[in-house]
Amino acid sequence: MTPVPIVLAGHGPVGRAYAELVTERGRRHGVDLRVVAVRGRDRQREAGEWGPLTDLPELLERTGAQVFAQAVPSDGDDRAAREALQALDAGAHVVTATKSHLLTHWDQLAQTAAAAGRSVRLSGATGAAMPAGDLARSVLRGFDVAEVVGCVNGTATFVLDRLAEGTDLDTAVAEAQRAGIAEADPSNDLSGADAATKFRLLSALLWGWGPARTRVETEPISRLPDVPAGHRLRQVARAVRDEPGVVQVALSAEPESSVLGALRGPEKAVRYDCGEAGQVAVSGGRSSPHGAALAMVKDTLGAVLEATTGFG
Repeated sequence: MTPVPIVLAGHGPVGRAYAELVTERGRRHGVDLRVVAVRGRDRQREAGEWGPLTDLPELLERTGAQVFAQAVPSDGDDRAAREALQALDAGAHVVTATKSHLLTHWDQLAQTAAAAGRSVRLSGATGAAMPAGDLARSVLRGFDVAEVVGCVNGTATFVLDRLAEGTDLDTAVAEAQRAGIAEADPSNDLSGADAATKFRLLSALLWGWGPARTRVETEPISRLPDVPAGHRLRQVARAVRDEPGVVQVALSAEPESSVLGALRGPEKAVRYDCGEAGQVAVSGGRSSPHGAALAMVKDTLGAVLEATTGFG
């Protein structure tokens, strides 16, 4: 097997899990994936040694990296965008679980990737272990997808279930944090902002909407309203093809027998309305660093083995 060198940005829980998994999972599919360098905020590791952070284009050229994997926080810094563009220019595929630069630099990333003949894979940013992004990106290509709805934030589902059991909001959030489901700051989960971000990306993959130009309407989780018997309250995101540029996130009472109502704990689900082909749904994939890392591994294999460019 010819080695496929990878430069990894991010050494948090997702990045560490990715580094531990990618070589072993790659060999199962006949691909010798190797993380040859890990970049932190101000240091990097090569050959097992930590040292000063160096210029990314030089590092990519020196290591011959074919993949640049990103597992860094979406903190508003432009570094993720800058480095992703540098990697594409250097001839590396980009695999990312980071959302911020996908929202702000979607068009530029797509154009740069197409010009370089490389791909940008983002499963880790759209649903982690649940392959909602793959359905939107390629599996449903050619289907007449009219609408997409889903519960894509595991923290929200977990918290709403705890509220239904009589737990107060603060206690429910604390439980989610102790279980490793919720971030230290859960505000994006509870407000609907995280779900809206994921649906801005799914809508871009489905219909070519510009994420930066997509308007968001959200309803926060603050208390549990009355819910009819046989239903469970869910934080439901929705985008409709014939209402371009709008993503809505609202609390909705879903039948327990439905795909969304049947979710438990931190599970997620997305349902696509495919017109004459009916509905196509995917569910599961609990929120966890391990799940996000596996999504990045899957994307790495896809980038290396499939002849696609851009976000396609």
